[in-house]
Amino acid sequence: MKKLLSLLCAVVLLSGCSTTSSWFGGSDCASKLAREFQNETTNTVYFAFDSSSLNAEAVAALDSQAAWLKKNPKVNAVVNGYCDKRGTAEYNLALGERRAEAVKQYLVSQGVCEKRLSTVSYGKEYAFPGDTEEAYAKSRRGVTVVELSK
Repeated sequence: MKKLLSLLCAVVLLSGCSTTSSWFGGSDCASKLAREFQNETTNTVYFAFDSSSLNAEAVAALDSQAAWLKKNPKVNAVVNGYCDKRGTAEYNLALGERRAEAVKQYLVSQGVCEKRLSTVSYGKEYAFPGDTEEAYAKSRRGVTVVELSK
């Protein structure tokens, strides 16, 4: 039994951040990848009021995300779409979905496999507090979050 456990530990140590580490929760590896993604890219893009169109600044951020994701093929990503708190819940949920889809489709157009990407809309549920244009602008965003593939 000790030999088997030692062998298993050696495999895990030698595998670095492979999916094998998920046997033990994989949280260290996932955290390392998330930190690396945030350090090497801009994980958040912002949108104009009532829009899901990508501006030049968003495209530059997404180009860095696409390059990182292509360099790390065992990593999947979830794109979260958000809105400011103006508008109905239903409308903002749909707008958040369009924003997340715009980010996803741009990443796919840059060569990231579509099967590695998913989207979630949070609408206005997680809008920044306050009724100022600054708070509204921060809320209108798409955030890419990476995770180990299973």
